[in-house]
Parts: sequence; C-alpha cells; structure tokens
Amino acid sequence: MANTVIGSSIVIDGEISGGEDLVIQGTVKGKISLKESLIVAQSGVVEADIATQNIEVAGQVTGNIAASDRVELKSDCRVVGDIKAPRILIADGASFKGNVDMEVGKGR
Repeated sequence: MANTVIGSSIVIDGEISGGEDLVIQGTVKGKISLKESLIVAQSGVVEADIATQNIEVAGQVTGNIAASDRVELKSDCRVVGDIKAPRILIADGASFKGNVDMEVGKGR
C-alpha cells in the first residue's frame, strides 16, 4: 500500500483522519487521527494532537501523542507534549519534553 505524502512546501491547518499510512514533510496544525502509521519526516512540523497506531518522528511535533502500538523518536527530532503508548523508543540525541504513559489498556 502506498503512503500518502504531505510535501515539504504544504501547510495544512485543520483535521486529518484516515485509514492509511501518512508521511508529513510539510507543516500540519490541528488534529491528526489515523488507523495506521504516521511518519513525521525530518522537514516535518506538526502542531497537533495525534492519535494513531504507530508513529515515527524525525522532525518536530508539538502536541500530545497517543499510539495504540508504538512511538519512535529519531535522533534529531524535537517533541513537546505527552506520549501515551505501550512501546516507546527514544533514540540518543532526541529532544523530548513531556510525560510518558506506557500503561497497557485492559483487554490486551
């Protein structure tokens, strides 16, 4: 399945929702709700609360992240906000300010 890409010169202000993988190279402000995976590329800037299955951040995210499976913060990323996920990977060099909640929900 192909990824949907928001290019580096694109700015979106609003709500994004869907059932496929998304790559953000540009700027998104608002709210992101996905059933699959989100990749914030190194050039990506997100100012939004995010709910998704998996997220990989190489760029900048300001907002809370809730992932049903996994959050991965790459070495040069900057994240300001709370993270809630059962699995969290933070690379050496990643910048993160916020709280982490790794409590697995009942029913898993």
